[in-house]
Amino acid sequence: MISYVESGITVSVKVYSSSSEECVHDLQGHTDLVSGIARNPSNHLQVYSCSADGTVRLWDFTDGILIKTFIIGYPIYSIYVSEKHGGVLFQLVAVHLPRSGDQEVEARELSAVLCDVSPSPGAASFGREGEYVAAAKGLQLEVFFFKKQKPYRFFLKPGIKKGSKNAFTCVSCHPKEDCIATGHADGKIRLWRNFNQKKEYTYSTLHWHHGAVNTLQFTPEGTNLLSGGIESVLVQWRYTQENQKDFLPRLGAAITHIAVSPDGSLFCTSHSDNKITIIQSCVKVSAIIQGLVKSEGVRTDLMIDPRSKALVLNGKPGHLQFYSLHRDKQLYNLDIVQQEYINEEGLDQFEVVKAAFDAHGDWLATVEERRQKGSELEINLKLWAYDEQTQSFVLNTTVTAPHEDQITAMCFSPSPETTMLVTISFDGHFKAWLLADHSDTKAEGASWSCDFVGGYHLLKPGCCCFSADGSLLAVGFQEVVTVWSPSSWELLTTLSQPPGAIRDLCFGRLSCSKYLLGTSTKNQLCCWNILTCSLEWSTPMDVSLLQADPLSENIAAFCSQSGCSDLFVFKPGEPRPLYSQRALCTGKVQHAIFAPRDQMLESCEEHAQWLNRSQLYFLTQHMVLTVFVFGGVFQLMVDNSVAVTPFYLLLGKHRLQQQQQQQEALTNPMAERIQLPQGSIAIKELLYTPAHVLPSASFLCSMFVRSLLISSSSASCKMNRKYSQDVDKVINNDF
Repeated sequence: MISYVESGITVSVKVYSSSSEECVHDLQGHTDLVSGIARNPSNHLQVYSCSADGTVRLWDFTDGILIKTFIIGYPIYSIYVSEKHGGVLFQLVAVHLPRSGDQEVEARELSAVLCDVSPSPGAASFGREGEYVAAAKGLQLEVFFFKKQKPYRFFLKPGIKKGSKNAFTCVSCHPKEDCIATGHADGKIRLWRNFNQKKEYTYSTLHWHHGAVNTLQFTPEGTNLLSGGIESVLVQWRYTQENQKDFLPRLGAAITHIAVSPDGSLFCTSHSDNKITIIQSCVKVSAIIQGLVKSEGVRTDLMIDPRSKALVLNGKPGHLQFYSLHRDKQLYNLDIVQQEYINEEGLDQFEVVKAAFDAHGDWLATVEERRQKGSELEINLKLWAYDEQTQSFVLNTTVTAPHEDQITAMCFSPSPETTMLVTISFDGHFKAWLLADHSDTKAEGASWSCDFVGGYHLLKPGCCCFSADGSLLAVGFQEVVTVWSPSSWELLTTLSQPPGAIRDLCFGRLSCSKYLLGTSTKNQLCCWNILTCSLEWSTPMDVSLLQADPLSENIAAFCSQSGCSDLFVFKPGEPRPLYSQRALCTGKVQHAIFAPRDQMLESCEEHAQWLNRSQLYFLTQHMVLTVFVFGGVFQLMVDNSVAVTPFYLLLGKHRLQQQQQQQEALTNPMAERIQLPQGSIAIKELLYTPAHVLPSASFLCSMFVRSLLISSSSASCKMNRKYSQDVDKVINNDF
């Protein structure tokens, strides 16, 4: 099963196993959004993909190999492949794909087929044996016959007066008969016949969906028609008996697309929450592939679960999702609201707006709120204890109306001596919450209660932060930073700064723990020395977000400028940034987090060492989760005439490393004294590459022995070359 996924700046086509739900291949090559995929009708082991980068790529998805790239030169929004005309792709225009042995081919022969069509992939479909193509947009259905080179257009009235919305939403053609099924915004399905004649066409109407029909798909033999919409129900209509239908309900989210396997035994539905469901003939769900749940907005911060190292943020309504960054797979959803979600527009329901973990992952705090029309804001603070038996969080304490106004931030104390949560609110107070029984946090009777309520001159607090050891609490009250002692709740000091309300606060880590950083609405980044209670330095920067790396002294600052976000990485005690990149992404960065790596990288690049222990993830205002990587640090030049297999990439990296070492030997006189590498890239790649894609052992041994050879001067090159040839002879004889 194949899907395409957008992951920040890079996009890829992912191949999943429909039985194990695991990702088998990640097909990378497109440089912009992948807008559509379609199977090659002449080869069931190949798939086409199109992208806004103006290319169509042909893949062998069973081996994960890019076969060919067709350069169209224009952004492509959807792709349709005719089974009869196997060499022609249709997407607004017809593109002739020339036959060539090269891997990258320019396809410039374009001819218009249908004008003014919808860019939606479900708005066009090929008819029986590829004789015609049907496209729907607005209130118009257009059918183009290839032999006649003649289009037929059919129009519907708006129908708003009668409460119906006749606009077309999707279309699917019957594979065996001349019948076109169209979905509409009012939930109706129309079956069109006799459309090869302008005046004698007919259609019949099916109706079950109460919302818009998002997708339609006939089964390969045409015996059934599948439909899906916002109801999260897959409907199977009998083609010859239109009154009979079967349902598969409670699929979790609105259905956006339906696909059927060539033999008709498996159905596949994609959903609005970035989920793919594998269904066995509309009877039962056999597998679920859940990606990172896409929601309208992320109200919580990005968090890392200290136990599972999973990324935690808003998921489906009323839930938190735990997503494994290393496996690229959702672990589970935690139901916070614990109420049935009703999918109805305009209905006010509880929403998870804040969440925080303690240092060890034993406790999770969440805030949910709901504001109904004509009533006050409802707020619930919930504290969840981790249960070792269920390997999940269990609700321990619920505090109704913990504050009189909206909670703006909260954080746990990292101190091992006490388990404390601090919440701040627009009501002008911050509150400290403690376990009632500190001696036994696992006891059934252990619950949370308010221990202290603080404020400062009736000002509204906006942000808070604990020091690395938990001995200090900093709270920003509009333009004033207050520093408190959590042990006695004494106000230790107040810190002044240039005009502007405090937007964000962040303590330094490790050797920089004496520094407190803050940003203001007047575009100032300030650094205070807590030991001297003085301003260490400040600089004019429009910092939208500060994020500290818990495993190092590094701090990432995201700045908004000219519709883009810049990244600066620095240590509070050093005057110059470690790394900076302008125009990192378009839009404003809303949230960011440093995620710990499984294994520490041994990077030799000085400007990349700040990523050795952690990876930086950030979320833009366009709800795109992106991981920061160094582009251009290691660039591989690929020969277009050779298929890009995993082993080709392995050899390419090893070959490039040898070329760089040879170049250094010519320019650096000290290169002759280079020691044996502690960790060869080639050896690491061999260990981590799946065995089924590796070549023969004789070839691997030859490359392995060569990787152990010490770099030599030009005088001894001939001796090494002769030794290498002797090694090849020995290996070939042994294997």
